[in-house]
Amino acid sequence: MTQPFALAVCAETVFAKLPVLERLERLTAAGFLVEIWDWTRHDIKALAASGASFSSMTGYVTGTLADDAGADELLRTAAQSIPIAKELNCPRLNLHGTGLDGQGQAIVKSHLVSGAMWLKAADTLRRIADLGERHGVTFVLENLNEAVDHPNVPFAKAADTIALIEAVNRPSLKLNLDLYHAQIGEGNLIELCRRALPHIGEIQVADVPGRNEPGTGEINYPAIARALNEMGYRGVIGLEAWPKGDDELALRRFRDAFTIA
Repeated sequence: MTQPFALAVCAETVFAKLPVLERLERLTAAGFLVEIWDWTRHDIKALAASGASFSSMTGYVTGTLADDAGADELLRTAAQSIPIAKELNCPRLNLHGTGLDGQGQAIVKSHLVSGAMWLKAADTLRRIADLGERHGVTFVLENLNEAVDHPNVPFAKAADTIALIEAVNRPSLKLNLDLYHAQIGEGNLIELCRRALPHIGEIQVADVPGRNEPGTGEINYPAIARALNEMGYRGVIGLEAWPKGDDELALRRFRDAFTIA
């Protein structure tokens, strides 16, 4: 049995009834890296002193990719996020096509994405890549799904995020490939991983339906793990899922799904 990937767990969804520092303690003791969402909701000094190793965090507070005012706001709050990432020694800062509210809904909804929006989004991401290079951090652009969780989010599909990252083509901007979202929006996950492989900064997982841990739904994560291993992927796999029942069982299922027999 081998474990070729670095495994991370989102502290926002697992052990959710516990104070956040207890969540970090449990995840660290179990050997996982830790991911967080909105850093403004946390005591950063306490997180930094927790002993946890952080894998990713939300890399902005407000803003959007595809309009002038939103892009400037995205750059402003991305710049605010960098010293937080440095304090936590967190290497990846996560972005979306638009800002999301507390329920994960698009703050600026887009019913149609125009050519001008595509050009503006690519320009915004070039500015983000400049920012990342100046400060030695990597921003990752996450695909989402519109059908279940995030309606009217622009550039939601993995195909969209890959196209934008290829257009920018900078090492400080990578893809956060979320396979839960991709299964709902696109499917064909192993071939999607193969297509995205040169651009992946991290992979996130949950099962469909329900956004629970691997092994509770329709996605064959052990097969995906074997394929990723054969492709030579050696990066982070992050669990961003709500445990279906017992949190410890959810962590075991996640680890087992990404352990190669």
